[in-house]
Amino acid sequence: MEAEFDPSQLRVVIPVGGEAKRLRPLTSEVSKAVVHIFNRPLVEFALRELSEQGARNFIFGAKGYVNYKSLYDFFGEGIGFSTRYGIDPRIHIKYQPRTEDVGSADSVRINMEYYGIDGPVLVVQGDNLFQLDLRDMLSYMKRKNAFMVIALMVAEDVEAYGIADLDSDGRIRRFVEKPTKEEAPSRLANTGIYLILPEVRRVFENPEVKKMIEQDKRLDFGLDFIPYLIRNGYPVYGYPLEGEWHDVGSPRGYLNTMRDVLNSEGRSGFYLGEPVAALGRVWIHGTSLESARRREEIVDKVRDEKIKLEGSVLIGRHCQIGDGVIIRDSCIDNFCIIADDVTIERSALMDRSAVEEGAYIQDSIIGRHVRVKSVKAHPTWILGLSVVGDDATIGAGRVLASVKVDPHSVVPEQLDEAPAHLEGLHDKPPVADAEPSRPRQED
Repeated sequence: MEAEFDPSQLRVVIPVGGEAKRLRPLTSEVSKAVVHIFNRPLVEFALRELSEQGARNFIFGAKGYVNYKSLYDFFGEGIGFSTRYGIDPRIHIKYQPRTEDVGSADSVRINMEYYGIDGPVLVVQGDNLFQLDLRDMLSYMKRKNAFMVIALMVAEDVEAYGIADLDSDGRIRRFVEKPTKEEAPSRLANTGIYLILPEVRRVFENPEVKKMIEQDKRLDFGLDFIPYLIRNGYPVYGYPLEGEWHDVGSPRGYLNTMRDVLNSEGRSGFYLGEPVAALGRVWIHGTSLESARRREEIVDKVRDEKIKLEGSVLIGRHCQIGDGVIIRDSCIDNFCIIADDVTIERSALMDRSAVEEGAYIQDSIIGRHVRVKSVKAHPTWILGLSVVGDDATIGAGRVLASVKVDPHSVVPEQLDEAPAHLEGLHDKPPVADAEPSRPRQED
């Protein structure tokens, strides 16, 4: 029985379905699981967290063309990932067959049946960053003789998550998906991390479950399957998640996660590399000779006070940064070009994007291969949780506040003689006083 609870014997299923509307336009053309954060695909953090604890068999429950193509083209069978992180023996990645599931639980059902899985299954989400003691969770399941274990964390906003009510032994008596504050039985929120016994395959064959799939066209864990198991007496237990957990499935959640991890001063469990010793909480990626040269150029500019890197800043490989630039509490991905006198605050600039002189970006996400055109006389501002999709072009002189720009769009320039957003101000707009609130699911 012990081998059954060994991490190497687990099958890890990562359902990646739907269109990820909350993260649009970043997900208009790619799966949310490969959207970059900290200069890496989101789901790579989950793969590393679990594979370093012994998990070796992963299945992406990819629904639809975009999710499948994005994941397969990046991860393939797992060989490249294993080499990058020195995972030996290597991980094996499989994919959901071309079958359209009707929810996260249905994705698990399809893959267990297709791959003949007869051992325990761990389910995690493709848009979460988390720390999990895998062996401890497996041991907890065995001690409790549980059919299913759900990792739980205390949530401030109970209306955004599934909420569990536990008895004194940790067994879940009631589970309510996204209740109102008045209806919530506790503040213990479902993280979307589940450990399930292989006998669940028989449960999927029960007539009531089949009816949900065939007639209701839905089998979601939170809305359908967990309540079904509890209602029918299966021992479902809550497991207190001790490590970090972040929901990155919305723009606000993305920026909150970025802020929390960057500002953790190295206490975060998500390894960002070694910070530059002379610069405090500043990370500049790259190990090649060319990357090292670029890094030294940036460090020299900081020392010579030609640029300012303030708070916590992560910069990717081969980035070019002009004079007079201020970067504060932000992530800059690989191969970005930042011209003179640009200010970037609490924002993410994804790879190969270019920002022209005098532009100001605050509390926003700029996608891949974006061009932000700007001139000193007519600077471009992007503010207020704006999100710019891949390969878009923003014309000089524009002020974008709380907007979403689709991929490949061209926002025309606005070169007024006296730009309204400069009237009564000095060279930079005021910094917002308030930090974004804690993560909340937003559709």
